[in-house]
Amino acid sequence: MDWLKEFLLSPSPTQAVVLLFLLMLVGLSLSRIKFRGVSLGVTWVFFAGIVAGHFGLTADTAAVRFAQNFGLVLFVYALGLQVGPGFINSFRKGGLSLNMLGLLSIFVSTVMALLLTLVTPVGVADMMGVLCGASTNTPALGAVQQTLAQMGLPETSPALATALAYPFGVVGVMVAIMILKRMSSKTQEHDRLSGGEDETFIATFDVLNPAVIGKTIEEVADMSGERFIISRVWRNHSVVIPSSDTLLQEGDRCLVITKVRDINHLTAVLGRREEGDWNRDDIDWNAMDRHFVSQPVLVTNKEINGKRLSELKLRNRYGVNVTRVFRGGMALLATPDLMLQVGDRVVVVGKDASLPAVAEELGDTVKTLNEPNLISICLGIVIGLAIGAIPIFIPSMSAPVKIGIAGGPIIAGILMGAYGPRIHMVTYTTESANLMLRRLGLSMYLAALGLLSGPQFFETVMRPEGLVWILTGAFLAVVPVVLVGWLSMKVWHVDFGSTAGMLCASMANPMALGYADDLVSNDNPSLAYTTVYPLSMFARVVVVQVVVILFCM
Repeated sequence: MDWLKEFLLSPSPTQAVVLLFLLMLVGLSLSRIKFRGVSLGVTWVFFAGIVAGHFGLTADTAAVRFAQNFGLVLFVYALGLQVGPGFINSFRKGGLSLNMLGLLSIFVSTVMALLLTLVTPVGVADMMGVLCGASTNTPALGAVQQTLAQMGLPETSPALATALAYPFGVVGVMVAIMILKRMSSKTQEHDRLSGGEDETFIATFDVLNPAVIGKTIEEVADMSGERFIISRVWRNHSVVIPSSDTLLQEGDRCLVITKVRDINHLTAVLGRREEGDWNRDDIDWNAMDRHFVSQPVLVTNKEINGKRLSELKLRNRYGVNVTRVFRGGMALLATPDLMLQVGDRVVVVGKDASLPAVAEELGDTVKTLNEPNLISICLGIVIGLAIGAIPIFIPSMSAPVKIGIAGGPIIAGILMGAYGPRIHMVTYTTESANLMLRRLGLSMYLAALGLLSGPQFFETVMRPEGLVWILTGAFLAVVPVVLVGWLSMKVWHVDFGSTAGMLCASMANPMALGYADDLVSNDNPSLAYTTVYPLSMFARVVVVQVVVILFCM
């Protein structure tokens, strides 16, 4: 059995891989454990590594360091690639204000952390570790460690501080959201339509306004200044698929897809909005009319990637209308200037005989989407690492700031996901493939981090500073969240669901997001989380580096 002992215990690159994957296996198995519906999730991998390190399991240090960095790069790049399209589209109006509130949350928690260094024996570097744990932000911890290493300072202590504060960060944000729920108005959830003001919304309108009768749809759009799509027009007991030059007549009944924020304005322009909810998931669109069908079509043809809808001339060539485009979990309005990407799901309305030709042109082949685009992933990671290595010189600072491997790849992922198709680069990855990269990367990073931190973890817990780290972590996980959440709802009048999602994103806490989703009946928390997370993740990474450079030199 000497070979087995050597295989598992003798430090080597192979043994490091075996040990890390065993830790991932144990941690991910434990992640299924829930206490009153709450689980620490993938964080169990971190604690499995700590226990292994505490009991003397060691591995080749260089291999473990490589796994830690490689896992972090995979996680943040895949995250940026996934949320990139939605982030760019939502970074307007509501999205902008939510991101500003997220940055406010980061600013408040950072200032409070620095103030705590004045009244506690915790140094700045360790307090940044506590803050990373309280905000459950392991990429920020990676940035702290990288900066300390560049400065020639010890980097283990902040990791231990993060490990102690992390569980209280997970639970603390949930406690803060519970407090905010009690503080919020009972009627606040009804102040906004489900989905957010910038989301697509379907409604029927009766054309009664004399100012638009006899005008083409294009003229009405120019006159109103709003963007909308008319999917169907019911007229004299018949239905037509309209084009931009279709004349509106008095009494026409129009099925319109537009933005939530434009509903009231379109009601005044067209005449009257009918009652009825057309935004339910259980509506059978094909049962509405005998001669027209509504069918989702996947864009898998690489020749379509980066083309605008107007370039395809689908209405003129096939007599069909594209009403909505689903991308990255968001429903986009199918305006003529919308640029299509591989992986988009477009909703096409027209005669049944025309749809096969449209599907053939767009691709509509699921197998094509399942093929990984490794070239774009490799290129994006290289670009991200190059961005992370760029020194940023800030006046009055003795050393340049680098956003490093925790910040560069997420920026590259966002840019590749959002703008790659504009240069006809296929950057689409299936949701399952992207989730696999993220889970694998984060698990690998946490296993390596725990293994390196384990030898000193329990010894630190028993020391007085360990208790201080735990208490300050709990404080930073609750107080800044409640303060900014209260300001969001009472001063900026943001609904509770969006406020909770924004705070979960600013604290990088997907576990708390699941709790917030259970408290409201709409998907505002998830939409806000997706909108705020990328910028908040980037800001946390940069802020902790700046603080360490300014106060630890």
